[in-house]
Amino acid sequence: MLCSCGSRTDRTGARRRVTTLNEQLAALLVAEHAFAPATPGFVGATVDRPGAGRGERIPLRHGFRTEAGAVSGPPSPGLEACIARMDDDLAAAARLSENPAASRSSDDPAASRSSDDPAAGTPARGAVRVALEAGLDGGGPLGLSRRWALAHTLAPVLAAAFANTPGPTGWRSTRLARHRELPVLRAVRDPRKAWAAYVLEQPGPRDSLDALARHVDTVRPPVAARGHLEFDVADAQPGEGWRVVVAVTAVLLDDPRAAAAAEQITAPLAAEPRLWERAARDALSDPVLAAVARECFVEAYGTLARHGVSRDLRDQVAEFAERYVMRGRCPADERLRPVPR
Repeated sequence: MLCSCGSRTDRTGARRRVTTLNEQLAALLVAEHAFAPATPGFVGATVDRPGAGRGERIPLRHGFRTEAGAVSGPPSPGLEACIARMDDDLAAAARLSENPAASRSSDDPAASRSSDDPAAGTPARGAVRVALEAGLDGGGPLGLSRRWALAHTLAPVLAAAFANTPGPTGWRSTRLARHRELPVLRAVRDPRKAWAAYVLEQPGPRDSLDALARHVDTVRPPVAARGHLEFDVADAQPGEGWRVVVAVTAVLLDDPRAAAAAEQITAPLAAEPRLWERAARDALSDPVLAAVARECFVEAYGTLARHGVSRDLRDQVAEFAERYVMRGRCPADERLRPVPR
């Protein structure tokens, strides 16, 4: 990201690197590197394992374990290849864990403390991130602009369905509470400019190419443009629930028929007030989010079946939908204590 550099000629005629940037040039650079248009199909995933062997980056069979303990898989040709590779790497990473007894599971309840901040009582305990191709420059359900818009209307639905960092104030996803003021979808026609505008609104030094690159890397919105589309909307899930996150996200974006359906299902959410706050606080107890989530999961399951995806994966999606989505619940509800009113 942002690896190219500008240059200018000094009085001696020598070329030298431009090390300072103004806001206009920074915006142009961020927009230029936002997307690498490509046909959807490749899928990548990162699964956090908080406390699991922190300290160094270690290569695994397919991807690697990050310094923070997350397992990051490579872009894989299709959903099932992605999940198979992640299964291999997660198992390898578990074997590498130096002190498994000291590692804190994403299902462990966190210590609470009184605060007005909904995230204060619960540390962020991990996420499941999904990477998909940016899409094509042309139109259609797989076009870049339509995928960017769908990603933003679908993101709060996925966040609500997979909320799993409950806090003492009753929020279902304290990890995503920091996005509670975020609009669902800005009225912009150019995704590149929209991404650049968002990046440069965030505080941080970006007066040089190196500083700008570091700034872009540290910006973590629910949907990011990193050449590809990056979804950071799902909290860490119990057991193998990460598979459901990857499957539902990928199929609703990458299958043209499912993407067109999801586009229609989620389009009204762009006008909903304070939707990110509702997704993080109320999750699927919010009736609007619950209704949209039910339709999206039905569409996702039907598409997986149509593509002949493995019975095991389809069953996992069906079981998650039955246990949570169809009942207006999320994983956090199973660990959330009632909040006195």
